[in-house]
Amino acid sequence: MALRDTSIPEPSGPVPGATAPALSPEDRGRLLAGAHHDPHALLGAHPVPGGIAFRALRPFARSVSVVTGGKRTPLVSEGDGLFSGVLPLAEIPAYTLHVAYEGGEQEVHDPYRFLPALGELDLHLIREGRHEQLWQALGAQSMTHEGVTGTRFTVWAPNAQGVRVAADFTYWDGTQFPMRSLGASGVWELFLPGVGEGTAYKFEITSRYGQRFLKADPMARRTEEPPNTASVVTASHYEWGDAEWMAHRADTPVHEAPFSVYEVHLPSWRPGLDYRQLAEELPAYVKDLGFTHVELMPVAEHPFHGSWGYQVTGFYAPTARLGTPDDFRYFVDACHRAGIGVIMDWVPAHFPKDDWALARFDGDPLYEPGDARRAEHPDWGTYEFDFARTEVRNFLVANAVYWCEEFHIDGLRVDAVASMLYLDYSREDGQWESNAYGGREDLAAMAFLQEMNATVYRRAPGVVTIAEESTAWGGVTKPTDTGGLGFGLKWNMGWMHDSLEYLSHEPVHRKYHHHEMTFSMVYAYSENYVLPISHDEVVHGKQALVSKAPGDWWQRRATVRAYLGFMWSHPGKQLLFMGQEFAQGAEWSVEHGPEWWLLDDGYHSAGDHRGVRDLVRDLNTAYRATPALWQCDTRPEGFRWVAVDSADDNVFAFLRYDADDRPLLAVSNFSPVVRHDYGLWVPGDTVAWQETLNTDDPRYGGSGVTNPDPVKPEDGCVRITLPPLATVWLTPFAP
Repeated sequence: MALRDTSIPEPSGPVPGATAPALSPEDRGRLLAGAHHDPHALLGAHPVPGGIAFRALRPFARSVSVVTGGKRTPLVSEGDGLFSGVLPLAEIPAYTLHVAYEGGEQEVHDPYRFLPALGELDLHLIREGRHEQLWQALGAQSMTHEGVTGTRFTVWAPNAQGVRVAADFTYWDGTQFPMRSLGASGVWELFLPGVGEGTAYKFEITSRYGQRFLKADPMARRTEEPPNTASVVTASHYEWGDAEWMAHRADTPVHEAPFSVYEVHLPSWRPGLDYRQLAEELPAYVKDLGFTHVELMPVAEHPFHGSWGYQVTGFYAPTARLGTPDDFRYFVDACHRAGIGVIMDWVPAHFPKDDWALARFDGDPLYEPGDARRAEHPDWGTYEFDFARTEVRNFLVANAVYWCEEFHIDGLRVDAVASMLYLDYSREDGQWESNAYGGREDLAAMAFLQEMNATVYRRAPGVVTIAEESTAWGGVTKPTDTGGLGFGLKWNMGWMHDSLEYLSHEPVHRKYHHHEMTFSMVYAYSENYVLPISHDEVVHGKQALVSKAPGDWWQRRATVRAYLGFMWSHPGKQLLFMGQEFAQGAEWSVEHGPEWWLLDDGYHSAGDHRGVRDLVRDLNTAYRATPALWQCDTRPEGFRWVAVDSADDNVFAFLRYDADDRPLLAVSNFSPVVRHDYGLWVPGDTVAWQETLNTDDPRYGGSGVTNPDPVKPEDGCVRITLPPLATVWLTPFAP
């Protein structure tokens, strides 16, 4: 849309044969005020008595002419940027506009000569709330329409009097580009010829109350880098290289497969690296440590860096802080080519109140409920989504599908599910209203989550959805057709809180808290669980994992090593936040990320930190090679206690079985005492047991108390040496 600095040639051809019919004062006023629902009826070309009337709205132009058949005819200024005239023609011709400004001139296609670029099927699906690829219908879409290249702008704003496109090339004045309303759908549309990728834009909305404001596109697939807030026209040109990964992603159900996750905050993992630079380092690091997946804290655009991504304003746009959407595709592709799955945190529970984003989008509550008691999230100073509204539910369901289809995401970890499910979440009496049945459950949120899960699993085979749900809500991972919410996995927040509490006690006191490590097995098969040691547990005064443990530096590291061994052998999948894999002592900082310098050769304790990282690598390697640790995670027959009541000894021992009944014996000693000749019941059909992993190995920084030789059971009892503050894994001896 740039101007050409050329001289303005004299117009040629006939002069207007008649003055165009004047606009009514009401139409003229509404058009200029950005409050007209059908600007195409006033602008463009229309048959009138005596010919074809042309009218253009070009503020600040010196002159506007119609170019048809190689001839240019000037239009007459009506004031306020309106130009019109009548050409003595029998029908509307193919034409362009020649617009002259003080700084130059341009010849452009008239946006108001085009039919709508959005089809009736799209509008029907939007009205029904069933448009599963909503991003292809709404937002800014580069396209060729009626033989002309440009961008179609569409936005849902049902309460607006009028909507206009404002962009960088209009100096953020939307006057010349009013959009048309497409009827009962609440959608506004305008095709702008010549506008292409890289254009920054917003929607200028006039509310029903006459207020006018600029809003970023809710469906923007690219944004300016914060603190700038405009949306950016984009299209993907990326060619994927992960066909083999995608073809086999669904081969094994996730709850029957190895699944160990490295959680990462991308901007701070290696501060300063962009998506493509991260693609060269992170997949290799994760693969070296043996994790099956990487989980990204939210990557959708968010204005405040300190929110860690959990207050989203651009639900369809990867954050521009790290590059373009295609750069993010490159990162995901690199992970897949390294054999690493990519999970992303997804935040449909709430959104911030920034006045340029979703909040009161068209002047009224739209994405948020109209009831202020329900709209306000009491904990985070944000708005909650109106899950009962068809279009809002469609916006979110399609968003889940979008990340899976457009970016090949392998899993969605859904944040703050509990806050969606309960009407009284963090609310006092009188601050909430019960559902139609008198209960506290949010029935609309339940229906939304069920629809989202069912849609994602149908459209994206092999993708897993994971609920961060912290209550005892029943059926989170049960199928939707049996009344469940339909998630694939659920974070086991109870296990996490209990086991970390146990970890923090002095060994001499742990016997009084033995249940904190055993209680999880009471409900272990009520859902399909992930055991999460996440970012939330190593910030805000909670301390890093190694700093939660009591004792001196050796004891703290030993306790963490024992804990990780216990965690990797416990039923459920594993998740570990970055920095904890090498026993970082400080809490995570969003500004500085992991303390990588702890691993540097020049640091005196680097070997200690490397030892813990070596253990994590070996845990993952042994885990992936041992089906007993993951194949029957969700089946009670895959687990059997061996020592559940050894509270005085701080000892836990259990057997894990794979689908062919091949066992692994896991024994954890959370006391700093070596226990020699410790007797444990074992199945009688195992001739001998061999130690396959010992967290007290000197390679990890341990004291070297091991069981180097195979151990034979006697009278159903095997006697082994238990290292101090350590976990030992044993498997049937194979000579």
